[in-house]
Amino acid sequence: MISKVTYLGDLRTECEHLGSGSKIITDAPLDNEGKGGSFSPTDTVATALASCMFTIIGIKARDHELNVEGAFAEITKTMASDPRRISGIKVVIIFPAAYSQKEQIILERAARTCPVLYSLHPDIDLEISFVYP
Repeated sequence: MISKVTYLGDLRTECEHLGSGSKIITDAPLDNEGKGGSFSPTDTVATALASCMFTIIGIKARDHELNVEGAFAEITKTMASDPRRISGIKVVIIFPAAYSQKEQIILERAARTCPVLYSLHPDIDLEISFVYP
């Protein structure tokens, strides 16, 4: 078992990573009867995509002695209804430094091999872009 999720009431959960004790809180979003006081469960899915992409980018960057520290991603999630689900995720990865064409290809290919990306339903409209200075 990797985690424990506890329902705290009022549409809020506490998620604990059992290996480290780290915790995150989720709330139902405002548009689904919640308070929107924290990430919603679907927000965590979209955010996990970018986090996973950076993990794989970081591995490749380290292997090729590239510094990507300070890179960040802007994530936009779109919801659909009937049934309520994630219909789209847009990820814009913004790098802090310029890289050669070859290095950009390495970083972008790495991002597109992230396990979360491979785990998302094919009906989700994915838009992934990369920005360099």
